[in-house]
Amino acid sequence: MEKASAEVIEDNIDNQIDEIRNAEEHLEDPKPRMVFDFVDEVMEFYTRYAKEKGFAVGKQKIRSSNLVKLQLQLKTSCKARVTANLCTSGKWRLNFINLDYNHGLSPRKTRFFKCNRILQSHVKRRLELNDIAGIKMNQNFNSFVVEGDGHKKLTFFEKYARNYLNRIRCLQLKKGDAIAMQNYFLKMQSDNSNFSSMIDLNEEGRLRNVFWADARSRAAWREFGDVVTFDTTYLVNKYDMPFALFVGVNHHGQSILLGCGLISSEDTESFTWLFQSWLTCMFKSLPSAIITDQDKAMQKAIAKVFPNAQHRWCLWHIMKKVPEKLRKYKEYEPIKFEMQNVVYNSLTKEEFEKRWDRFIEMFELQNNEWLLGCMKRDIVGCQLLSKIYFGQEC
Repeated sequence: MEKASAEVIEDNIDNQIDEIRNAEEHLEDPKPRMVFDFVDEVMEFYTRYAKEKGFAVGKQKIRSSNLVKLQLQLKTSCKARVTANLCTSGKWRLNFINLDYNHGLSPRKTRFFKCNRILQSHVKRRLELNDIAGIKMNQNFNSFVVEGDGHKKLTFFEKYARNYLNRIRCLQLKKGDAIAMQNYFLKMQSDNSNFSSMIDLNEEGRLRNVFWADARSRAAWREFGDVVTFDTTYLVNKYDMPFALFVGVNHHGQSILLGCGLISSEDTESFTWLFQSWLTCMFKSLPSAIITDQDKAMQKAIAKVFPNAQHRWCLWHIMKKVPEKLRKYKEYEPIKFEMQNVVYNSLTKEEFEKRWDRFIEMFELQNNEWLLGCMKRDIVGCQLLSKIYFGQEC
């Protein structure tokens, strides 16, 4: 009880200190006809106001050239929002304000909201400079804590700073590396005009993602482009960048390379860029099916770039989860053996379905949602694609 009381007293003291410190920084409430030079200033003002009052804001898509709506996330269907019009003078003016909330406000928790977890450009620059100077991450972050007079004043957590530096380190090519890569691509292009390459740069002009495909890969795609496997399980050790491979199979059952890429991050944005670059290189000819590992970011990018392609998980990745999902059973070893027999030795969908049902009944696995749900569907899909197009396991 004494500890709890001490924490309450400490929180009250912190609140009082915060109120004193914030008194001079208090923002006035939004009012009709307030004028801003840029639409970003409207967003910044309302975000700061929301942070002070204790709620989070999100930005709705602009539906016309002279209107922007800034409103709360719709998780609680809150109607609070401000609306701004673009005036003939080129400035933005608030014309509608609703400050009625259907939820509680939490001023002390707003720094945890997604809209307030940002790394400003000057912060990014200092993080990078300190990292280059050899300053450890915890010391690097603590310098901002001390300068900001505590964690509450910061707009980011140590985790976000650490993740940012991890991405930047992947992009820090050594002196001459980027030029050497560009020169190599130019040489390949001059030797064969069908060689294709694309380079993606970030806002600071730093190399972010790279894609290339030679003439043989592009020619092979025209003949064997029905199904492709996409694999990012390889790493370039020097820069810790995922090495992405587009692979198909020819009429001899041999694997053929259909393009390569280096990506700075395994997120939806990077995968989308890589898929679009590959599609452009391959004459915008869409694959009938694509097989990948079980990655949510990759799945979103595929749905965006290849909306009509059959997307199935790689059989190897599916089977790798067997110990995690089935080890709790006493007959785990016999279950695993029989399951592998059914999966790898079924030649048709009908045969697989029949043997699978017998396998489930044999070991009384009718209540295992993983086996009876998406796992079964993906095995069937991957099997058919592998047998029909590849003539082998994916």
